[in-house]
Amino acid sequence: MSSPIFPSPVEENALESQPDVLLHEESTDPQIAGRSLTQIAWTRLRRDKTAMVAMGFIIFIVLVAVFAPLVTKAIGISPDNPSRKEQVAVISDETGGMPINWTQSCSQGLRGFAPSCSGISLAHPFGVEPGTGRDIMAMLIFGSRISLTIAGVSTFLVVAIGLVLGTMGGYLGGWVDGTLGRVMDLLLSFPTLLMLLALTPVFVSRLALVGLTGNAARIVYMITFFAIFSWPYLARIVRGQVISLREREFVESAVAMGSGSRRIIFKELIPNLWAPILVYASLLLPSFIAAEAALSYLGVGVVPPAVTWGKMLGDSVNYFTVIPTYLFIPGTLLFLVVLAFNLFGDAVRDALDPRAGRV
Repeated sequence: MSSPIFPSPVEENALESQPDVLLHEESTDPQIAGRSLTQIAWTRLRRDKTAMVAMGFIIFIVLVAVFAPLVTKAIGISPDNPSRKEQVAVISDETGGMPINWTQSCSQGLRGFAPSCSGISLAHPFGVEPGTGRDIMAMLIFGSRISLTIAGVSTFLVVAIGLVLGTMGGYLGGWVDGTLGRVMDLLLSFPTLLMLLALTPVFVSRLALVGLTGNAARIVYMITFFAIFSWPYLARIVRGQVISLREREFVESAVAMGSGSRRIIFKELIPNLWAPILVYASLLLPSFIAAEAALSYLGVGVVPPAVTWGKMLGDSVNYFTVIPTYLFIPGTLLFLVVLAFNLFGDAVRDALDPRAGRV
């Protein structure tokens, strides 16, 4: 009879005869398969149908913007450069620069929704711009490049500056935290919109000293302004997170091992802040898209022949009573893009929330 602790020779031989099977069954058991935080978050996000639709729409818009010349050339709606006057035949001087099939009834309120009033046709699915004859779809496609570039670069700079300075202030404390705190209070106290409007001609002219003129100077000015006056919001969030993280065991272990402040900040603290940073960035980018549109509407953005969604909205106001579609088409697209980014940002926040239910 075998001992309850040591198996008999027969039992031992039986166990040794099937070691591979036992190991295989243990390694493939789904009950003990571990998942990283990234895998858990992606599983939650993938099960959110609204998030998947929003992400697909965002990817589509970005790809169309990146390959704008190829897209417009493939569908044959305009030349590669939409600033060129396209097919003068689609507008008529006899109707004041309106589409050639413009009639007197088109100026009567809601009749402007009729395709014949806005120049909508197979060659121009969204119609043409009054006065220039430029294809509105081509303007939307090329305008998205400037709008998304300004929003994307601004978001990147805000995240980079706010993340580094917020982490430094929260970890180092003392006079560093005090100085950064006063700088953030100072920047947050400025009336940003009024300053941006007032300083546009001054800074745009100064950028000419470094070789930037025209629309390039205006784009750089807006990106710089967004970055300078937006990073304090993120820095405050990061600082609060770092104050709680600096007392954790992994930070104390790094200090005990003799790691310097730079290594602790960039190797220990910042990698543990990616979840709130990702959420904040996904919500910050659509706000910059809307801000750029508002500034272009107010005349601070790019100047013709360049075009952005906000610039189109500003120009369309002059023709709203006769061609309402010129206002509603870019306005609807801007609304959908901002809504998609906001929905995706909310979904990312929920997926990364540690208090959410396990999947």
